[in-house]
Amino acid sequence: MLSKELMTDFLSVGLFLLAGLVFAVIPILVSSLIVRRSKGPQRDETYESGMHTIGSAWIQFTVAYYIYALIFLAFDVDVLYLFPVALVYGQYALRDFVEVIIFVGILSLAIVYAWRKGVFEWERRS
Repeated sequence: MLSKELMTDFLSVGLFLLAGLVFAVIPILVSSLIVRRSKGPQRDETYESGMHTIGSAWIQFTVAYYIYALIFLAFDVDVLYLFPVALVYGQYALRDFVEVIIFVGILSLAIVYAWRKGVFEWERRS
């Protein structure tokens, strides 16, 4: 039998998950009730930025676009790790500063590596 404290912990987590599910599902339901359904020949056309496509929309992109996006994503997420250090910066200021410098240095090495591999060089197609 589970203790009373453990049951309240499970209840708290369950309520939190339920609240998260409600906050995720309610906007989808509301938008499906509000949206106007369109019918017509243009419904299945590809639409991008208000411009009509010329030719097929199924084109292949080079791997460089995806690698560039992954590098951006990695650095974007890694910046989030600097915020907790900035919040508690103060008591051990020199140690925290050195840790941030090491962290940014490792990130810089990743940029240098990608640069040397030619990720940031774009091939022009005519």
